Amino acid sequence: MVDLKAIEAAARRIRGVVVETPLIKAHQVSAMVGTDVYLKCENLQVTGSFKARGASNFVLSLVERLGAANSEASSTFGADAQGLSGASRRLGGIITASSGNHGQAVAYAAKRVGLPCTVAVPEDVIRVKEVAIESFGAQVVRVGRTSSDRIDYAERLAAQQNLVFVPPYDHEDIVAGQGTAGLEVVHSLPEVREVYVPVGGGGLISGVSTAVKSLRPMARVIGVEPELANDTYLSMQEGRIVDIGSNTTIADGLRTSHPGSFTFPIVQKNVDEIALVSEAQITEAMRILFEAKLVVEPSGCTSVAAVLGASEAGHRFDGPVVCVLSGGNVAPEIFASVLQ
Repeated sequence: MVDLKAIEAAARRIRGVVVETPLIKAHQVSAMVGTDVYLKCENLQVTGSFKARGASNFVLSLVERLGAANSEASSTFGADAQGLSGASRRLGGIITASSGNHGQAVAYAAKRVGLPCTVAVPEDVIRVKEVAIESFGAQVVRVGRTSSDRIDYAERLAAQQNLVFVPPYDHEDIVAGQGTAGLEVVHSLPEVREVYVPVGGGGLISGVSTAVKSLRPMARVIGVEPELANDTYLSMQEGRIVDIGSNTTIADGLRTSHPGSFTFPIVQKNVDEIALVSEAQITEAMRILFEAKLVVEPSGCTSVAAVLGASEAGHRFDGPVVCVLSGGNVAPEIFASVLQ
């Protein structure tokens, strides 16, 4: 399990590599639901999504471990300690699997430390995300349509070519890195009562919920999934991990087929509720956020969609609400079609 201490360590590690994103009041949404609603703008994060937090923490932690191994070797054997460690030089690089945002974040982190990077993306990857990954010098390979397809391929290649696999969500360093967004939420708005978080594989909500519940135990944490990608919702209902296979939600960043084996127990422990939103609710939230001059991808809009949906269903908010906008990497043609 990841704890507050690990998240605080991650915050120190990635400081200066990622940015502390703003928490801004959503005036229109606040008026619509009758309470103060704030937006945690991870769409303004480096690489355009929260994924930069976890990926940077994982890669920098890896480099720290390699550096520590090299220091030990140097003191014992007099090895040359310049540049990457001996273990790092033998390492073929890093590899990950992603629908786009995580791959871009890993490519960004890899470039920062000079490691070769390969990213397995879905066959129907959004082109703007593929181009963004390539812009950081990573090699892109198209594999299947489900998260399981991509992860299985990346793990096999890692074993064959001496690469380190960077999980999209199912690792303590990833979760701790994502949790830094939750730290920032509570530090910026200590009186927060509810936090709405998009849910894919569970890395973001695992980290955010751990930070929020550690610092503000009475605050409620609500995960949000599309109705068409409701694997965590079903898993919570069943009390076990449920695999739903491929899905076609517009929220491409949330098209996971099942929650992670590492993240799911954290979600079970810390998350108060999983809310579902329709495709129409997602696109309406995109339009409302655009009116507030914010470009947010469909996955990132689900948190706002859930707050609006809860209000329409009669939910009474008893204090400030935070919606995490998980990313802003939306293809121009998709964004234009939604606005039309």
